Amino acid sequence: MVEPILLLGIPVDFILFGLTLLGVALFHHHTLAVALTGLAAISFYKIVFTGFKYGTGLTGFALHMQHEWVILANLFLLLMGFALLSRHFEKSGAPEEVPAFLPDDWKGAFALLVIVAVVSSFLDNIAAALIGGTIARHVFRGKVHIGYLAAIVAASNAGGAGSVVGDTTTTMMWIDGVSPLSVIEATVAAVVAVVVFGIPASLRQHAYSPIVKHAPRGLRIDFPRLGIVAAILIVAILANVTANIRFPALLDLIPVIGLAVWVVILLTSSIRRPDWEVMPETFLGTLFLLALVTCASMMPVEKLPAASWQTALGLGFVSSVFDNIPLTALALKQGGYDWGFLAYAVGFGGSMVWFGSSAGVALSNMYPEAKSVGQWIRHGWYIAVAYVIGFFVMLAVLGWHPDEDHKKRTEVPQPAVVAATIDAAAISR
Repeated sequence: MVEPILLLGIPVDFILFGLTLLGVALFHHHTLAVALTGLAAISFYKIVFTGFKYGTGLTGFALHMQHEWVILANLFLLLMGFALLSRHFEKSGAPEEVPAFLPDDWKGAFALLVIVAVVSSFLDNIAAALIGGTIARHVFRGKVHIGYLAAIVAASNAGGAGSVVGDTTTTMMWIDGVSPLSVIEATVAAVVAVVVFGIPASLRQHAYSPIVKHAPRGLRIDFPRLGIVAAILIVAILANVTANIRFPALLDLIPVIGLAVWVVILLTSSIRRPDWEVMPETFLGTLFLLALVTCASMMPVEKLPAASWQTALGLGFVSSVFDNIPLTALALKQGGYDWGFLAYAVGFGGSMVWFGSSAGVALSNMYPEAKSVGQWIRHGWYIAVAYVIGFFVMLAVLGWHPDEDHKKRTEVPQPAVVAATIDAAAISR
């Protein structure tokens, strides 16, 4: 790869990516067009001028996409599949029963955020966010404040930060030899963050549209649809855990989790027809995220600053606009991090902007009004505050304990224990 061309000391790659993100922020009614234009511009620049990590010209581009396709395919299959899952859940009638089990006033809204966070600790954060958004649509009579939508995304990302099966980034750490016990420390910061952003978000939602306490009369639960939802979630968890324990190399070859989800969707389609009508709109939102992720993967980020708690804190803000998967890969390659802090930073940091995480994009497909960076930051400002407070509480309670060389430890992590816990949790649901 040729050295990046600099303009005022900044690689042109980053300038093009920055302009793309600025365009998304300013023209939130045309986000897909902006993202695709940015992708085309960056691809053209890399092909003609600098090349890629794996080669130059069209050959380098093809090799780059060959390296990235599994991640992109997994995101595509999960976003599209979990959109159908959320419609199955909504049509089952179960969301309308939820208010009976939630506390009155703002505490019910807060309890829902806690539920989303807990579910996300053993389930993909995309599914957790969509389930939370589906329930919110019913318990708040369809009037969900943007600040509360941001809180649902933040809760799903917070819940996954302390679990090696709760987020793609923590799973990457697990595969690379990081102990699940190191990652679980992120729960300290995540719990604090949920309280800090959850209370103001819940109060705002209660003032905007209070919770509906009573279910409609004559409501009947469609248990076959609920069974399909459960089957999709359980198979997704089992595919994730099994692949990581027994066939980790397979994860680099095919989109295991996404394919598993779609196998269940297709096999159960004869029991209850999926709501295929949501696919066109979901496809556009998914294409937007894939365009940004592909742009981010082309950036010349070959190394990070020296590992420290200050660097980890900064990566959280970077992950709100930059794909956290390559950031995590670079951090693992570099080593020397306290992995609990890094898991919290790259996992929760993306909540600060609606397109900063796949969960945010998925929920914004359900609620298009959330596709505004200005409105998201204006009404969800407490997420950034919660991120910083959670980080420093964790630093004060646990301290920074860098793992200088996690790959050379003689003590091997024992994911089977975690897997057994996850399986038990899934079965109990």
